[in-house]
Amino acid sequence: MFLQSTVSKLALAAATGALALATAATPALASTANATPDRTTTATERTTATAETETARYNGRVIARKGLLIRSGPSQRHRVVGALPYGTIVHIVCKANGQNIDGNPRWYLLSSGKWAWGAARYIANIGRAPHWC
Repeated sequence: MFLQSTVSKLALAAATGALALATAATPALASTANATPDRTTTATERTTATAETETARYNGRVIARKGLLIRSGPSQRHRVVGALPYGTIVHIVCKANGQNIDGNPRWYLLSSGKWAWGAARYIANIGRAPHWC
């Protein structure tokens, strides 16, 4: 009886491992289904594409004529931590909803030497729009 239960446990563990492996491989197989028919995408290419998406850089330009006050949070109630002059190019980390400024509730988390928030109303995207925080 003890031997059967040990063998059963080993068989169950092996089956569980095989199921886990099959489940883990499914996303990788799904991503190759979208590859061009004449060639498949390698694991290295998929990893590189994912890394590029995750580390995508978003930039913007300050369009407030009198400059832009940057703050410690996404509203005018947060402390001012600096100012950026008109035309400054900024690195945008991500976007979030915050205080509505002139009809625009979006705020950008900026990384220009220090982390701060700027109202999206006064920052024009250069290229594509940033992802959500």
